[in-house]
Amino acid sequence: MLLFENNALRVSYIPDENSDVDSQRGPDNGRRPGYGPRGNSRQMSPGSGIPSKHQHPDIPLRLLVPTQYVGAIIGKEGATIRNITKQTQSKIDVHRKENAGAAEKPISIHSTQEGCSAACRMILEIMNQEAKDTKTADEVPLKVLAHNNFVGRLIGKEGRNLKKVEQDTDTKITISPLQDLTLYNPERTITVKGSIEACCLAEQEIMKKVREAYDNDVAAMNQQTHLIPGLNLGAIGLFPSSSAMPPPASVASLASEQETVHVYIPAQAVGALIGKKGQHIKQLSRFAGASIKIAPAEAPDSKMRMVIVTGPPEAQFKAQGRIYGKLKEENFFGPKEEVKLETHIKVAAAAAGRVIGKGGKTVNELQNLTAAEVVVPREQTPDEHDQVIVKIIGHFYASQLAQRKIRDILTQVKQQQKGGTAGTGGPQGPHPQGMPELGTPQGLAQEPRRK
Repeated sequence: MLLFENNALRVSYIPDENSDVDSQRGPDNGRRPGYGPRGNSRQMSPGSGIPSKHQHPDIPLRLLVPTQYVGAIIGKEGATIRNITKQTQSKIDVHRKENAGAAEKPISIHSTQEGCSAACRMILEIMNQEAKDTKTADEVPLKVLAHNNFVGRLIGKEGRNLKKVEQDTDTKITISPLQDLTLYNPERTITVKGSIEACCLAEQEIMKKVREAYDNDVAAMNQQTHLIPGLNLGAIGLFPSSSAMPPPASVASLASEQETVHVYIPAQAVGALIGKKGQHIKQLSRFAGASIKIAPAEAPDSKMRMVIVTGPPEAQFKAQGRIYGKLKEENFFGPKEEVKLETHIKVAAAAAGRVIGKGGKTVNELQNLTAAEVVVPREQTPDEHDQVIVKIIGHFYASQLAQRKIRDILTQVKQQQKGGTAGTGGPQGPHPQGMPELGTPQGLAQEPRRK
């Protein structure tokens, strides 16, 4: 192992006895290793505790190589791979024992963008030389693994991004189907065919798109995560596990109640959300720990369909996040277009005034704080449960933040009604003055429950 002076990189070859550690870890068994906890302490900028945006240490280059060439990549007593790590200043994990008997093995390369690409070139050259020497293949394609969350943007609307990469690099690129994904293996295989030089150029363009998508997602998450109390965003599977994710947070205070949210999606997206024989929606339901049902169309020509999601707050976050992601992956929105959906939550008619606030003050502050459009239609007839609808329109994080703040208001109303008094609000319960201003720090914190 080589330790560089700036502590930013460690270069090592992981021997057999260590390379299958991840595969033996509890419920993650079956997931390709590489995105897990290993190496997180090495993936920080020195002394900062913050990932270096330009080096992208949180997104390793992940290759899938034929098992028959792994020996040549490692070399006698690890000499070849040590040479690669030394020349490219990379940390390379060869997961030899992962999926025993499999025809292909994953390799994770941690380095700068340039270091990853240089290591990729050397590995590709070794494989092609080995194929030539053993006469096992005329050429060995490059196979890059990428988290499914980023693949939709790599492909682009109507495949335009991918076609441009093919044209610019003179390669043929195919991507494994969504049906190959599992909850424990969220990666898709990007197969690149062409000359070694062409494949290396394609790798650079592919990873450029992947890193851009990662940066955009983390930036959007970081803008909102501190405003969504109690949700463990780093452990819900919307992003690859990474040191950029916030630490686990307790959700005990949020998990006590089941919530129901109606999410409206384009009617033509229903098939993609359900999946073949209902496989995708069942898998999503299990992953999120939520009930997910698609309501019948209100009319034969309805352009939107209602998805009913029932579960506690973290389950809501997981389920709705995957729904937004699915629409992006399936190109129902353009590559540069944010996915904005309309969601409905029901509130007690008596509490609707608290959501609106005096003169619309609370709902206006909600919109300013969350960047979502929040509408409480005034001309509503309460349903049989004496509830009315609050509409929320916005991108995922904006919608989630608005939902949480509205739930906070409803919790305060319930507490006040239960206690029979609420400071300036008095025994009447719902009253605009009883709601702390959302723009203040006090307004961002949920009032503690009264025993």
